[in-house]
Amino acid sequence: MTRDELHAAAMALPGATLDIKWGEDHCYCVGGKMFCATNGAYSNLGWKATEIAFEALTSSGRARPSKYLARAHWLNIDDLARQDAAEVADWVKTAHALVAAKLTKKLRGELGIA
Repeated sequence: MTRDELHAAAMALPGATLDIKWGEDHCYCVGGKMFCATNGAYSNLGWKATEIAFEALTSSGRARPSKYLARAHWLNIDDLARQDAAEVADWVKTAHALVAAKLTKKLRGELGIA
């Protein structure tokens, strides 16, 4: 997946915004809550996963638990360019949905999230 593909996939989601944090990290958020992040070079990716995806991707070695957010089912990969764009876009879409589901009903309505 390329930088442009990741950016397009994340920003196509309802209410998604891009915020630069911690110097150069590109953090994609919904309702002010982060659902995925990458470094400025877009060489890695961190994202919130479902419990099942977390177990499957870590046990297969395709991803590793996030250093500080593993308890919240966050994963990391270091080789974003080698990943299938459609699969990563699906991970990002799921991450967005997981985070958006925790927002208030009012905020989801304001953001156009059903």
